[in-house]
Amino acid sequence: MAPPRRSPTRNTDHISEPAPGRLFGPTRRSLLAGVAALGALGAAGCTRVATASGTEGGDLLDRLRAAGVVRLGIAGEIPFGYIDTNGELTGEAPELARVIFKRLGVDRVQPVPTEFGSLIPGLNSQQFDVVAAGMYINPKRCEQVIFSDPDYQMLDSFIVRKGNPLGLRDYRDVVEKKAKFATGTGYAEIEYAVQAGYEESDILIVPDQVAGLNAVEAGRVDVFAGTALTTREVVKKSAKAEATDPFKPIVDGKPHVDGGGFAFRPTETGLRDAFNRELRKLKESGELLRILKPFGFTEEEMTDLTAKELCGG
Repeated sequence: MAPPRRSPTRNTDHISEPAPGRLFGPTRRSLLAGVAALGALGAAGCTRVATASGTEGGDLLDRLRAAGVVRLGIAGEIPFGYIDTNGELTGEAPELARVIFKRLGVDRVQPVPTEFGSLIPGLNSQQFDVVAAGMYINPKRCEQVIFSDPDYQMLDSFIVRKGNPLGLRDYRDVVEKKAKFATGTGYAEIEYAVQAGYEESDILIVPDQVAGLNAVEAGRVDVFAGTALTTREVVKKSAKAEATDPFKPIVDGKPHVDGGGFAFRPTETGLRDAFNRELRKLKESGELLRILKPFGFTEEEMTDLTAKELCGG
């Protein structure tokens, strides 16, 4: 239902810090309220995870198997990782983590909710074991953590008024037609618009895609930019707005495709590699799409991109 290079996230969050994309269900703000309560509960009963040993590749997987539980850093971002209205952990990343860690001999996953911008610091300060938030993989983040290969890829899309009266199809259109432009807090789309020539000071920043839809419907802006997944989901019940066809933003002069995955501490290459092996099996069997499909993902979001490619190496 996830999200800059400044650094982009998604959510969802991209070149931005939050995961690219927020989707159907409660808004990001209401989600974080519930998530914070759950996080306080989890924190009360748990200490920080143990520091990685000096063993080459780390020994975290062995310790997780012994404990029977892995702690997942999430950011309350639909559809990437969030607590639903029943108080249950769900989202594309936690559901995928459940399957993969089960195969690795770890029976349970436990959420540790935090703000998106605190995910990498929280991971590296031992507050949880893995970031499971649909985090976009980009060179800036790759300097701080190591990533699994992406489990999805994502293009951008716009929310516009019905009929797309200004004919907005990409960021260059937004600049040339002097459209009133909005996107979400920390979204990668901020940088994409700036690279196309839009003045950053003229961008209306709103909390999430629901607020973006409201701004378009009310006529406060002509266009809201987000991920193809989140825009197509949020406009489904709108009588006034629609989503444009997905497109590749231009980054450093080239068409760009984002990809999101799981983040691990730099010492834990052993866990990351084991995770990647199981992820590859799920891709090859088609089971990955079946796991992600309930959260709005389609065949178009499946990818053969690697973390190395997205990290710029």
